[in-house]
Amino acid sequence: MNKRKPEWTPKGAGAEFASSVVSGKRSQRRPFQRKKGKAWDIDALEKGVLAGNLTHISKAITLVESNSDQHFAAAQELLKRLLPAAGNSIRIGITGVPGVGKSSFIETFGMHLIRQGKKVAVLAIDPSSTLSRGSILGDKTRMEQLSAHEMSFIRPSPSSGVLGGVAKKTRESIVICEAAGFDVILIETVGVGQSETTVRSMVDFFLLMQITGAGDELQGIKKGIMELADLIVVNKADGDNIQPAQAAAREYNNALHYIRHATQNWDTRAMTCSSITGDGIPETWQIIQDFTRQTREDGSFDQRRLAQTAHWFDDLLSEAVLNRFFKSPKVKDRLPKLKQEVKEGKIPVAFAVSILLEDEDFNK
Repeated sequence: MNKRKPEWTPKGAGAEFASSVVSGKRSQRRPFQRKKGKAWDIDALEKGVLAGNLTHISKAITLVESNSDQHFAAAQELLKRLLPAAGNSIRIGITGVPGVGKSSFIETFGMHLIRQGKKVAVLAIDPSSTLSRGSILGDKTRMEQLSAHEMSFIRPSPSSGVLGGVAKKTRESIVICEAAGFDVILIETVGVGQSETTVRSMVDFFLLMQITGAGDELQGIKKGIMELADLIVVNKADGDNIQPAQAAAREYNNALHYIRHATQNWDTRAMTCSSITGDGIPETWQIIQDFTRQTREDGSFDQRRLAQTAHWFDDLLSEAVLNRFFKSPKVKDRLPKLKQEVKEGKIPVAFAVSILLEDEDFNK
């Protein structure tokens, strides 16, 4: 007697994980395979992350950051196990133009949090080279005191050219750090003024850093990002720069009266601080605590988290559809010729696109 075939059999990247989801059981194939014959021990990674082991946390992030198809199933299995322990941190995005002092601020701010008994994780995103696609990854050398403390974890990752100055897998890294028991997660972005809404879509509190004397050429960037900020900090308010910094903060506060604030029922404000003297650092943390308490009480904190998860789903779905589309043999075969015909003006652009979308795999 012929056995009934399953209605759907997953293939390709993530097949093992997908099969376990459909069947409702974890796959019995262990361990997950790594390159060069090595294997990912998911049980050990899970146990290590939940115990707060920094080595295992680093390995877990390396796994989820991998672009290899063979690592996808292992990464998703690990994240599925860690999700129940995630979600208990305060996620803070920190952005600002290069040279504003983000890394110095994070070290001083992070050490203040540790003195308050908090475990601090820093996801520091380094700009990638447009030629080699590599990153400088120098944040650990710029945060010597913080990186050496047992209650901190610093993970530099390349932005790989992703808009918003954040790494492609930052959201997954947040889940891992939360499962490891970190109370505060700081996300330092490249701060190049490109699509900072990406940062806003994954954090609870968005902090914009500014400096005095930046010049009128940055006004366009400031106006775009100020609408996303929950707090503006004018850094380097020390020495001869104290009064200019205070004047800049007053100007920002005046401007904020005419800008729609990022969080409902929360008035964004500007203040000064110094990463050198520590002035303004305790006040910054107090403002973040006030923000967290208020938004939790009015329900907007949880609402934002839910909306961000839905946004994450939409992003990954769009990415998956695009990847599937461009990997289609029919698309690969038609695309070069159609693109050339468009460049030569032989066919309209919209018509060329419609031809590509005629692939039967995308119209079922």
